[in-house]
Amino acid sequence: MTVPAEDLLEWYDRNARIMPWRVGPADRKTGVVPDPYRVWLSEVMLQQTTVAAVKEYFERFTTRWPDVHALAAARDEDVMGEWAGLGYYARARNLLKCARVVSGDLGGEFPDTYQELLQLPGVGPYTASAIASIAFDRAETVVDGNVERVMARLYDVHTPLPRAKPELTRLAAALTPATRPGDYAQAVMDLGATICTPRSPACGICPWRDPCVARQAGTAAELPRKEPKKPKPTRLGIAYVARRHDGAFLLERRPDKGLLGGMLGWPGSDWNDAPTESPPVNADWRELPAEARHTFTHFHLRLRVMVAEVVDQAPDRGEFHPHATFRPSDLPTVMRKAFDLARPEFNNGGTALDPEP
Repeated sequence: MTVPAEDLLEWYDRNARIMPWRVGPADRKTGVVPDPYRVWLSEVMLQQTTVAAVKEYFERFTTRWPDVHALAAARDEDVMGEWAGLGYYARARNLLKCARVVSGDLGGEFPDTYQELLQLPGVGPYTASAIASIAFDRAETVVDGNVERVMARLYDVHTPLPRAKPELTRLAAALTPATRPGDYAQAVMDLGATICTPRSPACGICPWRDPCVARQAGTAAELPRKEPKKPKPTRLGIAYVARRHDGAFLLERRPDKGLLGGMLGWPGSDWNDAPTESPPVNADWRELPAEARHTFTHFHLRLRVMVAEVVDQAPDRGEFHPHATFRPSDLPTVMRKAFDLARPEFNNGGTALDPEP
């Protein structure tokens, strides 16, 4: 079966999505080249996250830290605060590590080959392929969920994911052209995102409709197949939200390793089947009637939320952060959910909380 890359590139030239990190095909043909820093930053942000969710974060990051030297010089807590809400916080820690290696050891220049990119902190096979292809026009195979779906339908592959990944990658590699591989990689992803969508693919206007085996077989809407998901377990925990008489909140920075690593949050218990109460300061704690609920990749979490007003008690762990500098938006999502439940308690007693800017 012949699948001409030229057909897809012609479609991409007319229909490429506009993204803040992307150099479009028209600009690229005039000699404008992608900024490896912006390509790298976007690819790290996009891991297991949607384009729509990333755009605002990307624009804030690049406004505040416009190049890799600026990001490398940033304070860890500032970067973690800006990252809050994107999830997978190990990515933010590795982002800083990588920026500091590129800035300090490589003079601000990103490597331009797959193998060299793999040596950078936090850069795995997919990200290395994407940067090499998109930023440096290397003929690397870039396979994300969109590309897997396109390949499964194009070749009518019924092996379920994730078992089908090696086969789909081989098929994608065989199609990657030597000419304009960076544009081609983005074209396949755009095709999956806008035409070969998970539901109701628009086969009639697809540039690859003629060679698509699944379209011919009438199986496109069924693919790719996936292994049945195992049910996620539920873990329980306790979050302690304490406010001092001057409006300061008691926060604790989590260990670098593990979920929410390096992020500020409410002191709390372990997350398991039977968490042990462990209040961080001696106070008159009261439990809220509602739980903060959140879903992580591998489990659901239900947090009991305890609140207390304190005077000058010294905490066993954590530090009080002044109300003037406390920004709920710097907290990871699950901690913001706990704060949203606790906020009315503090508004009703003592000094009301100012609305967040």
